Order: sequence, then C-alpha cells, then structure tokens
Amino acid sequence: MWPVIWTMARTYAPYVTFPIAVVVGAVGYQLEWFIRGTPKQTVEELSILEKREERALQEAAGRDLTEVLSLKEKLEFTPKAVLNRNRQEKS
Repeated sequence: MWPVIWTMARTYAPYVTFPIAVVVGAVGYQLEWFIRGTPKQTVEELSILEKREERALQEAAGRDLTEVLSLKEKLEFTPKAVLNRNRQEKS
C-alpha cells in the first residue's frame, strides 16, 4: 500500500504544492506591505545624461560658440601613434 501512496504523492505533487506556494506567497507579500507601510512619494531625480546636458548648456551659455580651434591647433597636442614610436623621425 505504501508504494501506491508514494507513487500517487510523486505524481500529483506539483498539483498540490503549486496552489499552496501561491497562497503562501500572496500572504507573505501582503504581510510585507502591511509591515512596511505604504511607500512614500519619491522625488524624481534627473538621469546622468540629463544632468550632463544641463551642465553643457550652462557652460555654453557664457561663451561664444563661433570661436573654435583650428584643426592644426588640435593636432599639435595629439600623441604620436604607438606604431610610429620606434621609427626615426625624418628631418
């Protein structure tokens, strides 16, 4: 008789345990919210991208955007390429 009971328990275990797990989970969820209380209203914070854009706009507001460095001035400060370090420079 025991083998028949164990076989039935193994066969129908998911059908029995799933509703029990759902009830235990629902009760636990409601109990947790009852203990914590209602969530407080949070102030929505700006994202990092939005903060960066605001800062760039504030910096750009105080200067003339038509004055830019020429390409030669920009290239003057760039480091030499890694592959050209061991080559002798042409005079």
